[in-house]
Amino acid sequence: MGNKFVVRSKKSDNYVITSLRIEKGLLEAFDELAGKSDYSRNELMCMALRYALENLEFIPDTNEKNET
Repeated sequence: MGNKFVVRSKKSDNYVITSLRIEKGLLEAFDELAGKSDYSRNELMCMALRYALENLEFIPDTNEKNET
C-alpha cells in the first residue's frame, strides 16, 4: 500500500464564475470559433470582453443633469 492519493492545494486564480444571458446566435458563433481554434469558448469570450473594454469609448448621455 505504498501508493498514496495525493491532494495538493488548488492554486487560486483571478477567475470567478458568473452567469451571462446572450443571444443564441452569438453563443453559436463562439462555439464555432472554439471548434476551429485551440481556445475554449470561455477563453474566447474573455478575450472579446477584454478587447471591448480596452477599446471602449464611453460617451455619457448629454441629457443627464450633473448633480454636484
